[in-house]
Amino acid sequence: MESKSIHNSEFAHKRLKKRYGKERRFRMWGVAAICFALASLGWLLFSLVGTGFTAFQQNFMSIEVTLEQSIIDPQNTNDRETLRGANYRRIIQNTMYNQFPDVTERKAKQELFALVSASGATNQIRQMVYNDPSLIGKTIRVTVPTSDQVDQLLKGYIKRDVPESRRKISDQQIAWIDDLKSRKIIKKKFNTILFTNPDSRDPELAGIASAVIGSVMIVLIAFLLALPIGVGSALYLDEFAPKNKFTDLIEININNLAAVPSIVFGLLGLAVFINFIGFQRSIPLVGGMVLALRAFPTIVIATRASLRSVSPAMVDGALSLGASHTQAVFHQKLPLAGPGILTGSIIAMAQVLGETAPLLMIGMVAFVTEIPNSISDPATALPVQIFLWSDSAERAWSERTAAAIIILLVILVMMNGVAIWLRNRLEKRR
Repeated sequence: MESKSIHNSEFAHKRLKKRYGKERRFRMWGVAAICFALASLGWLLFSLVGTGFTAFQQNFMSIEVTLEQSIIDPQNTNDRETLRGANYRRIIQNTMYNQFPDVTERKAKQELFALVSASGATNQIRQMVYNDPSLIGKTIRVTVPTSDQVDQLLKGYIKRDVPESRRKISDQQIAWIDDLKSRKIIKKKFNTILFTNPDSRDPELAGIASAVIGSVMIVLIAFLLALPIGVGSALYLDEFAPKNKFTDLIEININNLAAVPSIVFGLLGLAVFINFIGFQRSIPLVGGMVLALRAFPTIVIATRASLRSVSPAMVDGALSLGASHTQAVFHQKLPLAGPGILTGSIIAMAQVLGETAPLLMIGMVAFVTEIPNSISDPATALPVQIFLWSDSAERAWSERTAAAIIILLVILVMMNGVAIWLRNRLEKRR
């Protein structure tokens, strides 16, 4: 009776009420933290999509171009160098002047020519003539990108209602743009340039093709180097290495490597691979080796965790049936740990794909205007491309930067999704 009275006393009820109150407040703080995290993530994604989704469409100009032989090949030699070095800029100028024949003043002509992407149009016509010289003398219809200022105006980023002196496009140019749009010469289309072109000084021509190919090369090299070394190291430390202070020191250092800032690996790669061995800067081979060092501790830790998750009974059963320790590890334990090892390796590659600092340290910030064909060609990576674009002042680069970030995030989410799918699929087979 005395014990019952103690638990039912007013003091006990107050303590119980206070304890329940603390639990409710703790849950409220937890829910608030989750809501804050989701709101921050939502705000980030909303700002990225709001800025970058317009980059997936671009304004193009469909024009009829007369490939005058007097300009391209006056002597009718069909010489390749003559075709390559012809004044195609003049052809595009004549085409634009024909859109508005009443424009005669020099300054007005310059403003009219500025509506089209001069580099994009001239290079496109040059390549067409170079590939098919029979086009010379004909009038063909081509679709070329508008200048970045025209594109930004039609997307609403350049405001029409601000004074002319405060924008980079004149009232007369706006009138011409509206006229060309009403005649359906200017149309908005899906921006294939973003995916098929390498980098460019002109934002309307800049793409991520070279950066994506460079990233693929770097990730493949890092995977091929880090996976066998990382898995082999984990197997040796867990199954075959003697348990002494030396192996304990190695384990501690591997765990510490996972927390080392990535720029340190870039400094290591700069000192060893470039300054000591003498590899060329800005090539995927060096980038892959540096990022393999970055991925190595993650793969080792993931592999050891997967190996330890396998029931010892599986190994003991194999040993009791006469298998050697090596056979038990490689035929029983390693296959069962495979899903976890694969998941950890894919996540490590996703981390590698998003690294920027190590690649900056080994010089992968080159302005690459061609798609790399091998691991020894100069290249850049998608995170580095984003870094370079974000440093540019023009408004069009902000749009391109946000679009590239969206693409990178989609790739990372897909890689993590594949890792989860493979893990679940392989675990079901177990």
